[in-house]
Amino acid sequence: MNPATVALGTEHEELTYAELAARVEHTATRLRELGVSAGTRVAYLGPNSIDTWVCFFATARAGGIFVSLNIRLAPPEIGYMLADSGSHVLVHGPECAELATAAEPTEHGVAHVLPAADLRPSSRPESAAGSPLLDPIDAQDPVELDDPVLILYTSGTTGRPKGAVLTHANITWNTVNQLAHIDVLSTDVALCVAPLFHVTGLGQVSMPTLLKGGTVVVVPKFDAGGFLALIARRRATCFSAVPTMLQMLCEHPDWESADLSSLRYVIYGGSSIAEDVAQAWLDRGIVLQQGYGMTEAAPGVFMALPRGALARPVSAGVPHFFTDVRLEVDGEVVPGPGPGELLVRGPNVFAGYWNRPEETAQVLAEGWYRSGDVVRIEDDGWAYVVDRVKDLIISGGENIYPAEVEAAITELADVTAAAVVAVPDPKWGEVGCAYVVLGAGADLDEIALRAHLEQRLARYKIPRYVELCDDLPRNATGKVLRSVLREQARHDHPTPH
Repeated sequence: MNPATVALGTEHEELTYAELAARVEHTATRLRELGVSAGTRVAYLGPNSIDTWVCFFATARAGGIFVSLNIRLAPPEIGYMLADSGSHVLVHGPECAELATAAEPTEHGVAHVLPAADLRPSSRPESAAGSPLLDPIDAQDPVELDDPVLILYTSGTTGRPKGAVLTHANITWNTVNQLAHIDVLSTDVALCVAPLFHVTGLGQVSMPTLLKGGTVVVVPKFDAGGFLALIARRRATCFSAVPTMLQMLCEHPDWESADLSSLRYVIYGGSSIAEDVAQAWLDRGIVLQQGYGMTEAAPGVFMALPRGALARPVSAGVPHFFTDVRLEVDGEVVPGPGPGELLVRGPNVFAGYWNRPEETAQVLAEGWYRSGDVVRIEDDGWAYVVDRVKDLIISGGENIYPAEVEAAITELADVTAAAVVAVPDPKWGEVGCAYVVLGAGADLDEIALRAHLEQRLARYKIPRYVELCDDLPRNATGKVLRSVLREQARHDHPTPH
């Protein structure tokens, strides 16, 4: 690692590794002055930026736990996460000042709310490359590998998001897994476009590149045309994305003329990719490597190998080097081949859900994480995701749990029952369709319902379609038959071609 190499860059700013070290040290000192020490939670609300990275590293340097918040959430959702995590400090980017205020952080126990600019040094430090620019912070608490470093909130199956706790070891071993799987180079230029409030943005490309001493170009917002131009301008070698982004890129008018010759690898995950999209990238000489994982695994579990991805375009690949997998079929554990519920174990598997021992115990036993996904492993060891938790909706790479949306809908006094199911969508993969039962004499309409949801949920969670109905199909025990509703939704809203 060369201290003079650019570590992080944007269109307007660059930091070498020496300057990054100085900036992190300065920010860690400021955080300590605000009362951050071992275990203190520091929340961050903002799009991808150099400030995001600096605050993450500085929080870890001070012994704290970084709470990365999704900027697409509604103020009440953010307020809940601030309270649930017990965040002591909230740092926000300039784009999220209003959102931070609307979340009422002080009402949720946050002691300090400040813009990210307040944590920057007053002037850019200057020093010979490789020499320390600031004295290390005093009274540094020792940090162990098993100490928590990051809380990422995942949509809750019971209607409330829960914070997945990742340790220093989880992040480190996921990075090592990536390096064992991919030839990351010190000369790589990685585009960090996947949001840093998702574990993919942090773990799949950016952290491995930084560990090898390469350059990470931070992209605050995805725009297909601008991103294609950025690849050429920066001579980017790699990035990670969700299928929706890859589709937008290959459908853009600049696609055919874009210079993609510098790309060495592109990783995608979150949902399957359409065959025509994959073919469009193959036609440009670029093999897409599908990865499969989850926040609870920091995130990598499987990833396709370049030499086999072309022949297996829909496979999630093979297990990461330091990750163990096994399948459970009818209560019995089998190594494969064949289908079964996927269990995952390894040093990258999370420590549990923040302050939720019962929910942690439901999915984590003797180090094995129960994914809820059905995976088929072939004789050659390559895996295919067969099915997943039926209720989950994946829209544009974002996970949506119907229970959370249904809970918000049924807050309305006019609503007696609600069920949300997935409908295929050519752009986003899936969108939600809500079936809503109103009480006698209710005059609630779709406009009022949407207005209610917009105050409580992120926009991507609000169902694309709303159907008012007399009742929901149920079985003999009263359980909603979601399979029937899914078929009905596909009939009511067929996928356009």
